[in-house]
This record gives sequence, structure tokens and C-alpha cells, in this order.
Amino acid sequence: MLYDLITRFGLEYISPFNLFRYITFRAGAACFTAFFLSLWIGPYIIAKLHKIQRDGQPIRALGPERHIKEKAGTPTMGGIMMLFTLTFSTLLWSDLSNGFMWIMLFVTLGFGLIGFFDDYQKLAKRNTDGLSKRTRLGGEFLISAVAAFGLQAITPPDIANHVALPFFQNLMIPLGYFFPIFGMVVIAGFGNAVNFTDGLDGLAIVPVVIAFLVFALIAYLVGNAVFAKYLFLHFVPQTGELGIFCAAIIGAGLGFLWFNAPPASVFMGDTGSLALGGALGAVAVAVKHEFVLCIVGGLFVVETLSVIIQVAWYKRTKTRVFLMAPLHHHFEKKGLSESKIVIRFWIVAIMLGLIGLATLKLR
Repeated sequence: MLYDLITRFGLEYISPFNLFRYITFRAGAACFTAFFLSLWIGPYIIAKLHKIQRDGQPIRALGPERHIKEKAGTPTMGGIMMLFTLTFSTLLWSDLSNGFMWIMLFVTLGFGLIGFFDDYQKLAKRNTDGLSKRTRLGGEFLISAVAAFGLQAITPPDIANHVALPFFQNLMIPLGYFFPIFGMVVIAGFGNAVNFTDGLDGLAIVPVVIAFLVFALIAYLVGNAVFAKYLFLHFVPQTGELGIFCAAIIGAGLGFLWFNAPPASVFMGDTGSLALGGALGAVAVAVKHEFVLCIVGGLFVVETLSVIIQVAWYKRTKTRVFLMAPLHHHFEKKGLSESKIVIRFWIVAIMLGLIGLATLKLR
């Protein structure tokens, strides 16, 4: 919004307005805007959620026993705060003529809306069921399909249906007509993967912030013709602007962590986790680094696999591989404290982020 106003009046080459020409400046401004806006409106939103929900988020009866005591009464839907701050910050600091930005917001707000209805159903029914799986997944795949086709349409034809491989510089694999399906699975898959990971105070938001830090850098490099050529990366025009979107999510995520740090004053709920995961998948599809996302977001992948393995094995043998799924609950059942599990998962997320950057083989 500010960028568009400045360019409309031709002020982008006049000091101090020339700062707005630089993605790095606007990314930093977007991050700080989202963060401080979160600190400002957070107490008000949490108070409203407390007043409306009263009994807080329904706690899973089969979950770890201490959850029922420690988590009871904590409000959910804190993702509303993140959605507002990241959207406001993105619109304020980004180039609104950039199609990638609108697709990112479409996915984020679309998944957030599905999560909102899911949270609302849980609160209304006072159980953890939420929307039916068919309704929820149907909505997610519909939004993901529109986004995948949209990204394909605004990407240069020579790379529109391609994906990059980790460890191989400038090597891309053509998927042809299967690319939209692949993109749809990545976006919807990571939406649910982050959702599975969101089970302990601060557990999901820090790995999300780390992943978006990595992809803010990737988007900036891939979207810059000079840097992409020098570093032997494929060039995707206009994706550099996604660094601002990633930065806005980082700021919103850190602002949310201010209130979600243990003991949490609010949970993000499906409203936040689905939105953040979907956004992460959409950014990866846009910059053609879906496989790198599987490394950077490896924690989310492992959490999801633990659920899939648990369900499949139980249906087959009526026995369980893990004491409880997702994986973080397994460690809770083994007696590890919540803080130890969360911090160790953060450490894993940091290492995976560094490994993901290493796969780019930047010279």
C-alpha cells in the first residue's frame, strides 16, 4: 500500500523515499510492523476470546493426563491475531501489483477460514471433533488447487511445471500436467502437518518462524536475477517480493509467541496452524523448492508420519507403534517435561533449517 502510493507519485527515487525500492527494507519493516502490532492488539484479542469461550479450548480426553489440568480454560483461535497482523503488514509494505502476494494471502486466509470453522465447531460441540474430515480436506484441496493453477499461470512457461532438486544446482525436473496436483498436495499437506505439530505451548510457532526465515532468504535470492545467476539458482521473476510476506509472518509469529510461551495465554488453534502451514507450502511451490521444504520443515513431516504410521499400524494389528501420536505426545507419555520436548524440537528445527540452506549449495 505504501509502496504503491510512493511509486504512483514517482517518489521512489527521492530520498528518503528511495528506501521503499529495497525489498530488504520493506521486509524488515513488515516484520517489525506485524510484531509490534501483535503486542498492541494481543491482550485485547485474548481478553475477548476468554470472554466468548469461557471454558477455553476443549482438551482431548485421551491425551496426556496433565493436559487436562494444565491446558483447561486456555482460549483458542489465537491465529486470528496472526492473520490480522500478517495481512495488514503484507498489504502495507508489499507491491500490491505482484500476483504472488495475492495468491499467498488467498491461501493463508482461506486455510485460516477453514481452521476458524473447525475451531468454532469444537467450541460449539465442546469436543475435539470439529469439521468432518471430508469437509475440511475438501476445502483445503480446493483452495490448494486454485493456488497451484494460479502459481503455474504467473510463472514463466519454461519453469512453470518444474521443481528444483536439493543438492543439484540449476537442475529442475519437469512435472508437466501433474504439477498442479503436486502443488496442491504440498500446500494442503503442510497445512495439516503444522496442524499436527501444534500440540504444546510454543512447539509449532518457532519451527514455523525458522522455516519462513529460510524461505524468506530463498525467495529473495531466487527472485533476483543477479543473485540467482551468480549462485546457480533458477530465477523466478517477482518472487523476491515473497520475502516481505515471509517477514510479515515471522513478525506475526514472534508476536504470537509472546503470548503463547509456556504457560500459554492463548492457543493458535486450527485457525493459525492451518493458515501458517498452507502459507509455507504455497511459498515453497512459488519458488520451486518443495523438496527443500521437506527438509526445512522436516519436523512437521515427522510429526505427520507418526500419525499416519500409528493409524495404519493400529488398523492392521490393533497395536500401537507409539504410546501416542503425534510424536510429541509420545515423549510426553514417556515422562519428558513439556519444556524439554519443546526446546529439543526447536533445536531439531534449527538444524533442519541449516541443512535445508546447505542443500542449495550456495557458493
